[in-house]
Amino acid sequence: MGKKRLGLFWKIVIAISCGVAMGFAFMHAGAAGDVGMRLFKTFNVFFAQVLKFIVPLLVLGLVTPAIADAGRGAGKLLMTVMLLSYFSTCAASIFAYFTAGELLPMYIAKGAVAAAGNGKEFLPYVSIKIPPVCDVLTALALAFMFGIGIAVTGSTAVKRVADETAEIVKLTIMKVIIPGLPVYIMTMICEMTAAGKIGTMAGTMMKVIGTGWALTIVFLVLLYVAAGAVAGRNPFKCLWNMAPAYLTGLSIASSSAVIPVTLDCCEKNGISKDVRNFTVPLCANVHMVGSAIKMIASTLAVVIIYGLDVPFAKFLHFTFMFAIAAVAAPGVMCGVLMASVGFLESILGLTSEQISVMMAFYMALDGYGPAANVTGDGAIALVADKFFGPLSARTSPTQDQASRDHR
Repeated sequence: MGKKRLGLFWKIVIAISCGVAMGFAFMHAGAAGDVGMRLFKTFNVFFAQVLKFIVPLLVLGLVTPAIADAGRGAGKLLMTVMLLSYFSTCAASIFAYFTAGELLPMYIAKGAVAAAGNGKEFLPYVSIKIPPVCDVLTALALAFMFGIGIAVTGSTAVKRVADETAEIVKLTIMKVIIPGLPVYIMTMICEMTAAGKIGTMAGTMMKVIGTGWALTIVFLVLLYVAAGAVAGRNPFKCLWNMAPAYLTGLSIASSSAVIPVTLDCCEKNGISKDVRNFTVPLCANVHMVGSAIKMIASTLAVVIIYGLDVPFAKFLHFTFMFAIAAVAAPGVMCGVLMASVGFLESILGLTSEQISVMMAFYMALDGYGPAANVTGDGAIALVADKFFGPLSARTSPTQDQASRDHR
C-alpha cells in the first residue's frame, strides 16, 4: 500500500496546534523559553525574506508563459472569456470588501491584537536580508512584455526559456515554500501565544472562515442571476447543476483538478462542446472569484484586529493587481496566495507578521475558495455560449489547437 500523505490543510491545523502548545510552554519557561522563542523568530524572519524574494520570480515565471499561451488562442472568444473573468474576479473582491467590511466589525473588535498583547517582543538572533531581484509590479510588467512578445513573434527559444523558468519556479514553490509554510505559521502562532495574542486570533479565524464561505455562496447566486439574465437561462437550475463541481472543489481544494467535473456540469447546462472545452480550462487559470473573496475577507480581518487604516482606494488598487497576478497561479499549490504576498506589503502596507496571520486565515479550510472558483467558471461559460456557441461551424485551426492545449 502506498503511503498516505497529509494534505496542506491538516498540516496547517497541526502547525497551529503545535504553535499554541509551544507558545504556552515558552511563556512559562523563563529564560529558556525566551531562547527557544528567539530561535523560532530567527526562522520566521528568514522565511519571510525568502517569500519576498520568490514572489516576483513566481509572477514573472508563471504569468509569462500563461500570457504567451493565451496570446496564441482564438481572437474574440479568448478576449471575451479573459475580460469576463477579470471583471468577475474584481467584482468579487469589491463585493467582499463592502459586505465583509460591514459584517466583520460586528463581531471582531478593532485593534484586538494590540489590546490583548502583554507587550512582550522577541528579536531574532540573526536577521538576513535577501533583496528580491525586482518588485512585484516590475515583474508583472516584464511578464506582460515577454508574454505578449512571445505570442506576437512566435519565438520558440524565448518560449522554451519561459516554460523552463516556470518549471523551476514551480519546483521551488513545491519543494521549499509549501513545506516551509506550516513551520512558518507555527512559529508565528507560537510567538502570538507567548505574547498573549492567540485567543484573539483563534476566535477571529472561525469568524473569517464563516463569513468568507457565506459570501462566496451569495456571490455565486448573484453571478448566476446575472449570467442567466444574459444567456436567457434559469440561473438557479444552472447553479444546481454545478453542485458536483462545487463539492469536488471543496474536497480537493484545486481548481485545475476539478476541470473534468466542471466540464460535465457545463454539459448538463447545455453549453456547447467547443465553448466548454475552451472556456472551462481557461477559466481554471484566470477566474478566481472564490479566492478573491477569501483573500479580501482574510485581509480585512487582519486590518481590523491590528487596528490599521487602509482606505478603499488601496484595496481597489490591490484588487486590480491581484486579479492579474492570479493568472496561472492555480497551477501551483497556494499559488494565488503566493502571488498576492508582494501586493499585500507594497500596496496595503502589511508587515510580515500581519501577512503570516492573513495566511493562516486564508489557508484554514482552503477548499471553499476553489469550490467557488470552479462553480463560477460555469457562469462565464453560460455567457460565452450565448455569443459563441456552437463554434464547430466557424472555429479556426488556431482555436482548435488552443482548445486542445488547454485540455
